[in-house]
Amino acid sequence: MTSYDNAARASAAAVIEHYSTSFGWATRLLHEPVRTHVRCIYALVRVADELVDDDQQPWDADRRSLLLDGLQDETHRAIEAGGSANLVVHAFALTAAEHHIGADLIDPFFDSMRADLSVTVHDQQSLSGYVYGSAEVVGLMCLRVFVGGDHEAYHDLAPGARRLGAAFQKVNFLRDLRADQDLLGRTYFPGIDLGTFTDRERDLLLDDIDADLRTAALAISRLPPSSRRAVHAAHALFAALSARLRATPAAQISRERVRVPDLVKAQIVARSALVAR
Repeated sequence: MTSYDNAARASAAAVIEHYSTSFGWATRLLHEPVRTHVRCIYALVRVADELVDDDQQPWDADRRSLLLDGLQDETHRAIEAGGSANLVVHAFALTAAEHHIGADLIDPFFDSMRADLSVTVHDQQSLSGYVYGSAEVVGLMCLRVFVGGDHEAYHDLAPGARRLGAAFQKVNFLRDLRADQDLLGRTYFPGIDLGTFTDRERDLLLDDIDADLRTAALAISRLPPSSRRAVHAAHALFAALSARLRATPAAQISRERVRVPDLVKAQIVARSALVAR
């Protein structure tokens, strides 16, 4: 491993520490080198997401599209050439090459990011496609790292990885209803209107999310020890957020972002470190 490789991977770790408390805490339970690889995946995903969503930047939709296209092209070039001048892309390319993460997972992700620049209201079909590209394939990328080349384990665990990624994404959609509609002009859940959002609609959305979480939980015990505790912690964090959302009136969810307090997060991660061995 060269100094440049190490600098690239350090930059990926900095991205996750800056942007994600919950996910950052969960990844600390991963064994090395799995932890580093997952951080490299997350960093690229997060940069792409920020190119699309960061409302503090002066970029219009055309500029964001060009930046996203450039990032996607550079990612493919880096994997083919073995390196990039972009440190986050370089870190991802190292992981992708070692764990055989290819265009079949990378391109659907960028397709979903690109959809955010043009699709403002989803129907059920477009939502399913969006969730697959934005979240399920990220779960599959991480799973490739977790199983370390065991193709049989990958195919066995892939449905659970997809359902877990879908649950994470849909939980975030629910907690960010107001910000997505007011700041970004997007409605992800078909038929949901902030002005008339009801507890029954909240519960139907959470029933779907909790079904994803239950299916995903069945796969966690079959993960390798190097990743099992961290995935258990991430699952538990989002299950706690789902429960908190279900206990929050729909009218409040439509006004403010629901979160799990940091102390509770810390307790969940600590329990996962003990029980998911």
